[in-house]
Amino acid sequence: MEFRILGPLAVIRADGHLAVLGGRKPRTLLAALLLARGRVVPDERLVSLLWEGVRPSTVDAQLCTYVSRLRKGLGRPARLVRSGGGYLLAPDGGTIDAEEFERLASAGHDELRAGEAGRAAGLFGAALDLWRGPVLAGIAEPLRAGESARFEELRLAVLESRIEADMAIGDHLRAVPEATGLVLEHPLRERARALLMAALCASGRPADAVAVYHRGRRILDERLGIAPGPVLQAAYQRVLSG
Repeated sequence: MEFRILGPLAVIRADGHLAVLGGRKPRTLLAALLLARGRVVPDERLVSLLWEGVRPSTVDAQLCTYVSRLRKGLGRPARLVRSGGGYLLAPDGGTIDAEEFERLASAGHDELRAGEAGRAAGLFGAALDLWRGPVLAGIAEPLRAGESARFEELRLAVLESRIEADMAIGDHLRAVPEATGLVLEHPLRERARALLMAALCASGRPADAVAVYHRGRRILDERLGIAPGPVLQAAYQRVLSG
């Protein structure tokens, strides 16, 4: 069984078919259980997520109904069980794409630290390939908002590391456009800007690298009132020193 949260919530059942999850409430219920990673989610937490402050008089019965429907939709081997005033989901033998993403990213960082940039780039690429769109699309906003911000930060950090690995194996032609897009989308990320500067300099474009630095310095000053941090300053000094 495969659980997917790095995009619209989806479950591939053990029989290979897509599980029928229903509407927003059962999807939010499943998402909360998956994000708990085998820990009990109290009833009160589930109720607050599913009804968002508007608590019906039959809330206990409705929660039980959603749990029952979710059990049926998931089928075996997932175990959705009652425990300690709440519920927990034990996806026995199943995989969760977010956990696989974190495993691949961790392995990639280990390889990068060990000087195996080629292997690291492959692992980072495999991790990024698991993303299918905005995290947890289609579930209740209070749960989606916080989790999507956390996962998006993880994704951006892995993308930066993949660009760094590409640089280490000399793939500057690939690194320049990827780093350019990342800086345009997230102009305040200093590591991304430093990577773009390094890629431009390695591609024989030091003047462009200097221009990228000064644009970043202006943006940081205008938006945050701060100067470039150590990462960006060090990248600038490397460009100047050739």
